[in-house]
Amino acid sequence: MTAAAWEPGVDLRGATGVFGGTFDPVHVAHLALAEAARDVLGLERVLFVPAGEPPHKVGLSITPAEDRFAMVQAAIAGNDGFAASRVELDRDGPSYTVDTLRSLRAEQRAAGDTRDLALILSAEAFLALPTWHDPRGVLERAALVVAPREGYPDAAPDFLERHFAGVPVRAVFLDGPRLRLSASELRTRAAAGWSLRYLVPDAVAAYIGDHALYQDPRRTDRT
Repeated sequence: MTAAAWEPGVDLRGATGVFGGTFDPVHVAHLALAEAARDVLGLERVLFVPAGEPPHKVGLSITPAEDRFAMVQAAIAGNDGFAASRVELDRDGPSYTVDTLRSLRAEQRAAGDTRDLALILSAEAFLALPTWHDPRGVLERAALVVAPREGYPDAAPDFLERHFAGVPVRAVFLDGPRLRLSASELRTRAAAGWSLRYLVPDAVAAYIGDHALYQDPRRTDRT
């Protein structure tokens, strides 16, 4: 797998990757993307940041934040290059990325850490960037690491040029991994009583089973 830098000289070696999402549930495609970004770009670590109140899912039913955080912790256990952050869970109000980046940068500076932040996102999220809360603030605080997603056009630099002219942007576009998997599909499978084996880490599948997550209340075969 390779990466193409939009701005010549983009170097994210030693940076902290920031990978946000609902993670409802976290699955193997999330993990593969985070590992690929860390490996290809030489990131020091990747922070998984489960959303507390996803602003794009207002009014929708989502799994409680503590369950989603626990699943992330279970999924990344044993990988020293991954960590989970509660920054959005412990903050009131909508989970805006710009606020998260601001908080993470403040934490770094307080610790004397001057390394870059690299925001990891899919092509789907990248193409929706103009609709985000304060997208220019996001671009000012982090480099972008954009991964392809099946079913969506591949991201391209001219998109940034059209929508954010005059804003200094550092962006890297990965060419993989191209794993077609979505959390909504997994929730549907779980509700139907189908196995999630090989689609989520074993520890996540066990957590889902132990806590009866995603079960369809209409099913009558549960004990």
